[in-house]
Amino acid sequence: MKIFAVGMNYAEHNKELHGTLLKTEEPVIFTKADSALLKDHKPFFIPDWSSRVDYETEVVVRICRLGKGIPARFAHRYYDAVTVGIDFTARDMQQKAREKGLPWTICKGFDGSAVIGDWVPVEELNKSLGDLNFHLDINGQTVQQGYTGDMQYSIDELISYISRFFTLKTGDLLYTGTPVGVGPVHIDDHLEGWLEDRKVLNFKCK
Repeated sequence: MKIFAVGMNYAEHNKELHGTLLKTEEPVIFTKADSALLKDHKPFFIPDWSSRVDYETEVVVRICRLGKGIPARFAHRYYDAVTVGIDFTARDMQQKAREKGLPWTICKGFDGSAVIGDWVPVEELNKSLGDLNFHLDINGQTVQQGYTGDMQYSIDELISYISRFFTLKTGDLLYTGTPVGVGPVHIDDHLEGWLEDRKVLNFKCK
């Protein structure tokens, strides 16, 4: 099982981090280790080696069939479910890596950094995946909201692009990028993620 993720896929988030509404020439793809996966509403343990770990709320899709070199117009055939997830980022370590031009492997791929909620079958949605609203509440207060129509690269475009370089397999996951509004988590925070009117994510930080 592979976990793919996308950086800088929402313009306002790019401005939040970089001060500009940039669009990358190609999707920025990175991967997380399989041990990063955190599911079933289990608690997230904030690592003691980072001074700041940020939540990044994202729509996540589940790959349902084998594929390579997939045209964007056929990409919708390769996923069967969607949920909300958190791409936890050790922001202090990411900043150091950026300054030195180093990979993001540790700051993005550490154990427990890829949280997923309950899956919603695509056929149960009354909207296309390009027309979904999602948000994150922490301790009962909404801290981040997103709309998939604001993505710079759509889900189908991302799947097509990734499949040029990697063979997609059943069970692979794709984190599709985070909108504006990221911030740090703290011990005892209670995180709840919503996909439209469905609460699919519910866990605590330890």
